[in-house]
Amino acid sequence: MDIRFLMKQAQQAQAKLQEIQKNIRAEGTAGGESVKIVLNGAKELVGVSISKDAMDPDDPSMLEDLIMAAFNDASAKTDEAMNGAASGMTSGLNIPGFKF
Repeated sequence: MDIRFLMKQAQQAQAKLQEIQKNIRAEGTAGGESVKIVLNGAKELVGVSISKDAMDPDDPSMLEDLIMAAFNDASAKTDEAMNGAASGMTSGLNIPGFKF
């Protein structure tokens, strides 16, 4: 087993994963899409959209709840996309003793 070869494979996989994280976009919504949150694969916030209907000056906690729900939705979709991308990447690795 050539450790240098394995290290090179690991570095290539890490670089590819970072590129995938930058390019993935997952949109989460809440309140009938009155609140939209967009995350990248690293779960960094890249977009927010809030309709006027979601803003009630007498009930700010409603908007807070909608934002949290939209974020959680986007987060779950990001996890799903990243898991799919990661499983696709690991299928090409041939590491003795490990089955992907």
